[in-house]
Amino acid sequence: MEIILKEDVIGLGYKNDIVTVKNGYGRNYLIPTGKAVIASPSAKKILAENLRQQASKLAALKAAAQEKAKAFEGVALEIAAKVSATGQLYGSVGAAQVVAALAQKGIEVDRKIVTMREAKTVGNYEATVHFHKEVEVVIPITVVAENAPAATPAAEEAPVVEEAPVAEEASAVEVEEEEAPAEA
Repeated sequence: MEIILKEDVIGLGYKNDIVTVKNGYGRNYLIPTGKAVIASPSAKKILAENLRQQASKLAALKAAAQEKAKAFEGVALEIAAKVSATGQLYGSVGAAQVVAALAQKGIEVDRKIVTMREAKTVGNYEATVHFHKEVEVVIPITVVAENAPAATPAAEEAPVVEEAPVAEEASAVEVEEEEAPAEA
């Protein structure tokens, strides 16, 4: 089923796009909620005329989106999250945490226009901010362990220091046991 979108639907398309969807999705969700209309020949002609008339407005919207995108040049985020001993995050890092981290840097953005594959382990990820159908910004994100760096080195050093004296004591006890039968 072909439909004309009346508003942006993340993952499907942007306003005034003609897209093909399954019948149930179009008839049961998109059309009743006002997000789309059926792409009949007359609706396509009306859309073409409206786009022709609104060409200057669309160019202005694209220019405004490009201005917003310039604020993201050189932005890289580092998000700290609690991590288990195996390296898995407690929960995950997603678009909501990205928006919060951007707000701390003084950049306000709507959570609905940010997409990101949820991070469930420590590492490097990318989030995409969709300002306009032709203007998208990719933000590099590094997820780091909030609790592991301080605890891990101390935990690794402690057993190494404790194991060495224990091994020496055990070998000293074995030497004494070997000497004792020789004396008897």
